[in-house]
Amino acid sequence: MSLNYRDRIPNNVDLGTNRSLQRALEHWQPKFLTWWQDLGPEGFQAADVYLRTATSVDAKGWATYGKVKMPDYRWGIFLAEQTADRRIGFGDFYGKPAWDQVPGDFRSTLRRLIVTQGDTEPASVEQQRLLGQICPSLYDLRNLFQVNVEEGRHLWAMVYLLHAYFGRDGREEAEELLARHSGDADKPRILGTFNEPISDWLSFYMFTYFTDRDGKFQLKSLAESGFDPLARTCQFMLTEEAHHMFVGETGIGRVIRRTLEVMDEINSDDPEALRKAGAIDLPTVQKYLNFWFSSSLDLFGSDVSSNAATVFANGLKGRPDEGRYEDHVCVEDVFDLDKPDGKGGVETETVPLRNAMNEVTRNAYVKDCMIGVKRWNRSIAKAGKPFELTLPSTRFRRQIGSWAGFSVMPDGTPIDEEAWNARVNEWLPTEADQQFVHSLMRQVTAPGKMASWIAPPDRGINNLPVDYEYVHLG
Repeated sequence: MSLNYRDRIPNNVDLGTNRSLQRALEHWQPKFLTWWQDLGPEGFQAADVYLRTATSVDAKGWATYGKVKMPDYRWGIFLAEQTADRRIGFGDFYGKPAWDQVPGDFRSTLRRLIVTQGDTEPASVEQQRLLGQICPSLYDLRNLFQVNVEEGRHLWAMVYLLHAYFGRDGREEAEELLARHSGDADKPRILGTFNEPISDWLSFYMFTYFTDRDGKFQLKSLAESGFDPLARTCQFMLTEEAHHMFVGETGIGRVIRRTLEVMDEINSDDPEALRKAGAIDLPTVQKYLNFWFSSSLDLFGSDVSSNAATVFANGLKGRPDEGRYEDHVCVEDVFDLDKPDGKGGVETETVPLRNAMNEVTRNAYVKDCMIGVKRWNRSIAKAGKPFELTLPSTRFRRQIGSWAGFSVMPDGTPIDEEAWNARVNEWLPTEADQQFVHSLMRQVTAPGKMASWIAPPDRGINNLPVDYEYVHLG
């Protein structure tokens, strides 16, 4: 399905046939552009950036590339093609026709799901707005901006649903998406991870690997929705989300590769020696991994959740890749959860499967996260270095769920608060660690050149060389 870029708001939803909706979105558009100028990438609005733009919703050949100034990027509203006679794939309405309109009984719940997803999109742009000023290369700068403009388009996707299907309430919620800001003391973003500062590129790579991967799983769950416009919207968003995780996985991999090179250059794996040589030591990489992975785990919600059971039962939000399961109703099934026993140990609680849907998705997420960790460890092992990165336990540093507020080591062992305080600096970035990483962040913008703490990528973008001028700064 080709996309219409001739309209003021590019779309493939026949926006021109609904004049009231078109006017409402055209009224919102300048507010979005003002937000982008004020809180989007700072200092680069006039730069020509080599960006990809969707040309169809076909995942096999859906984009074109060219240089464009980011405020001129053609954000739009794109839904995957409709499946004829689509049926709801799970819950109490399993096998019933998918809904083209919002079911009245589920209106507020659906709106909350859409608003929560929509709130994450501008939040990440705000978190990353200053990173361009300390970019390690033009290649990385371009990738940052590609992530940013696609998050902006994902915001448009959710705003369209709010305007098109939720009337006045939806329009007010769309306004609020631009009123909340990441880290704002008075009006923060809805989810805690999206209020965390991202002020260095190691954090950015961790965020795009771990937190955008949470986004992948949330979108996969919503892509199963019985509300067909939401499902189709998320199906196309997933096509764009893959690049964000690629940026994270390859970015972390390049940091590790450069550290391994410096180990050989100085013939040492001592963290202090590596820092003096301008590399990020592997124990520090592990600490940043611990922080962002554990922070992202909370985005799935509580391990036992009546809300999760309700949205599954009502056909609003399924499990990622629901089709791979045999039982799509899940009335009889149960799930075993580990929880604190109140005595410093662990016990197993058996709960109805529907109430454990957040945990089901979280477990799938953890398994997916391991793919990159295994690749990074292969490069470390190939270099002959005795170090292995690990994902911490899902009990570690939790703020939501059964393990919230409990002191747990990265291996999942519960400990007391005194022991936690004595050892936390081994597991999470200290102020000194953060200061060191920040000290390496110096902007590099000569084509083909890289900051000293990161290796070059294996290849350029869209078959272009690595030393191509991906961002023309003028």
